[in-house]
Amino acid sequence: MPTRILPAGADPDAVRSLVTLLSQLPDAEPQPPVTDSTQLVDALARLAAEAVDELPEVLVVHERIGPAPALELIREIALRFPAVGVILVTSDASPGLFAAAMDSGARGLVALPLSYDELAGRVQAVAQWSTEVRRHLGQGGEAPGGSGGTVVTVSGAKGGVGATLTAVQLALAAQASGRSTALVDLDLQCGDVASFLDIQFRRSVADLAAISDISPRVLADALFRHDTGLALLLAPGEGERGEEVTDRAVRQIVRALRSRYEVVVIDCGAQLGGAGAAAIETADTALLVTTPDVIAVRAAKRTVRMWDRLQIRKAEETTVVVNRQSRHTEIQPALVQRITGTALARTAVPANFKELQAVVDAGRVHELDARSTVKQALWALAGELGLARAAEGAHRGGARGGVRGGVRGGGRDGARAGGLRRRKE
Repeated sequence: MPTRILPAGADPDAVRSLVTLLSQLPDAEPQPPVTDSTQLVDALARLAAEAVDELPEVLVVHERIGPAPALELIREIALRFPAVGVILVTSDASPGLFAAAMDSGARGLVALPLSYDELAGRVQAVAQWSTEVRRHLGQGGEAPGGSGGTVVTVSGAKGGVGATLTAVQLALAAQASGRSTALVDLDLQCGDVASFLDIQFRRSVADLAAISDISPRVLADALFRHDTGLALLLAPGEGERGEEVTDRAVRQIVRALRSRYEVVVIDCGAQLGGAGAAAIETADTALLVTTPDVIAVRAAKRTVRMWDRLQIRKAEETTVVVNRQSRHTEIQPALVQRITGTALARTAVPANFKELQAVVDAGRVHELDARSTVKQALWALAGELGLARAAEGAHRGGARGGVRGGVRGGGRDGARAGGLRRRKE
């Protein structure tokens, strides 16, 4: 059986030379090369969604691939697609780089300039390893799908539209349905998740920002375990510390959480920075919460256009959730969808603040009465998104918008989000 080999690199000449050598290897089947990390991860995610056996046995990554650094990309691939053997092609064959590549999950390293014998030997060894891994996965029953847990971001079109409440209730619904769930507050300066859940905390997302390799123990130390079972990663109590949380740190944190939790819900707030942009780009589902009024809908349209200009998220890959909906409002969900050009959640959240006022003022939104129409709608939304089973008889409103348009089969590496701060400067 031929060995499927996928080359990846941004330098056309280097990739051409690599493909030429790979074509000469016995029983080798080189695939069309990919030129950047985003395209590579998306391609592997699509193949993994079909079956593990559809993935190439060997992935050969050139050191000059971008926009994500090669070692960071290899770490993500090793985590999400463990049946793929990765070889790093590099001009630096020092012991230090070799150790770093192995720590990132590479199965081998080939030095430049390329040597046929060295490349052939390494490809053969990695292909045998990949075949053995898949054989054991097949004997073990259901193989992993490659994408880890589901990541959902919740952003507000503007302040005060209910993004934090939405994020909290989605996380609570997922946890209550038996799925291990983490809730992350990435509204770094104005995060209110801790206030909504009435907790005092010491550690925050800022404490993970400077850590280059987040181990399970380090992650556990930074999380706050709520009485509901939710794992909370909170915004720093000192808003100025939010500047410590970079887009690169967020991508690493999201990968660590995705590998340990079935559902990860991220409250991104209404202000866009590099950290929030990286989370939105990496997410499987990106929600944008708005209210059915002119000011909020205009803000939603501006947000969607900004995400598209910055190459963070396309409009059709974003799902709008209409909060405080009433049949008496002039702006109905279908109109919001037409204005923004996004997908629309079928579940609209009704306007009924009286149900919320007592628990919001007490900071105990997790104790919201199960008979609340707002809670029923938000938990139904969790069911619609596949985060939890929808509650029987849950309120569903608004137009049918086909939420599938806002869900992607796999995360993207988010490297372009790092340019947000540079563009602003």
